[in-house]
Amino acid sequence: MNIKGITPLFLCAFITGCAAPKYNYRPVAMEVSEPPIGSINTIYVGDVLLKQGSYTEHDSIYVQEDQGIGWAYTILNGYYLKQGDDEASAFYKPAPGSDGGGVDKAAIADPWKSIQAYKQEQKLCVVTVFNMQVCEEGASFSRQKKPVLRGDAFQQTLIYSGKIGNKINIGYREFSGNMARPAFNNDVEYDLGASNTIGYKGATLEILEATNEFIKYRVIRNFNAAKIWP
Repeated sequence: MNIKGITPLFLCAFITGCAAPKYNYRPVAMEVSEPPIGSINTIYVGDVLLKQGSYTEHDSIYVQEDQGIGWAYTILNGYYLKQGDDEASAFYKPAPGSDGGGVDKAAIADPWKSIQAYKQEQKLCVVTVFNMQVCEEGASFSRQKKPVLRGDAFQQTLIYSGKIGNKINIGYREFSGNMARPAFNNDVEYDLGASNTIGYKGATLEILEATNEFIKYRVIRNFNAAKIWP
């Protein structure tokens, strides 16, 4: 068939189909504060005593194994974060980090811009920069919730570093997004002979037992309230 002169819209529908990605999704802002206030916990040297901070919870899909899409594309194993949806499908991009997915394409194939997953069937598509849609039925993927640290997310932790004599060592660490903030890190020594209640930056713990291997403690108060995005 001679397709010279056919309009791009007709050509799109004739060859594969069209899909315009949507960008109407907003992840849910969440706060983590653990262990719970009043709880009694036992941890070991190097473990986290206390953690507080913020993250976002994304709708996502997880592709269990590489999926060939048509002859030109491969959707790689990993997580993909939702960007938006319409009535029939949702649109995704690879999640950041080592567990995120990706797309390989043949040298002569058009660049891609979105991954499309249908809501009522196991159907995955690659959407190109020209809104061309290349799909594969029976794809292997699951729908999941994925916690993701944003660039402006903030986390605080206390870490048990052991005991020497009657003194325990506690490390304080701050993180912004996935990056540590070394300038704000600190290591603090507490004398349990003076008091079995310790505190740092608003966090307060009652130490019930401590050795150079483990520590048993009660959470009285966590850090000052973590930032929550509107």
